[in-house]
Amino acid sequence: MASSTGITLSPKEVREQILEAAHVAPTAANLQPVRLLVVQNEEGLAKIGTAANIYGAPLVIIVCADHKKVWVRPFDQKQTCDIDASILTDHMMLQAAELVLGSVWICHFKPDVLKKAFDLPDHLEPVNILAVGYSNEEAAAADRFDKTRIPVEQLVSYEKL
Repeated sequence: MASSTGITLSPKEVREQILEAAHVAPTAANLQPVRLLVVQNEEGLAKIGTAANIYGAPLVIIVCADHKKVWVRPFDQKQTCDIDASILTDHMMLQAAELVLGSVWICHFKPDVLKKAFDLPDHLEPVNILAVGYSNEEAAAADRFDKTRIPVEQLVSYEKL
């Protein structure tokens, strides 16, 4: 597989680069309260398929929050493991794009089915699923956000909302 730099990588090297992107992602207080379950074999992919549409991806990563390691904001007791899991997922998506791969961030899944299928302990909560592979679609138009996103002026405020 060729990356955007033109270097050819093995499937193992691709997987390792995507996982390394997650490994270096920042987390609250550097507690790293996230666990990644990498699924590539047919049996595992079929298990995930009972809980979510993974779009035929050959590499799927279940991103789990570890509630035993989470940082809690002292002022309102907000747990940040969902945020940390999202940061890791975003880093993996960016690395996949760098490797000219498609990825889909999946939140529409049955967490109880995943927990049972993969025998996840109670303190691990599946937050999202990242499906990675070659895209069957053409790349999206560069101006697609012009039509689907609110204008920056509606998104951003200065000094007060």
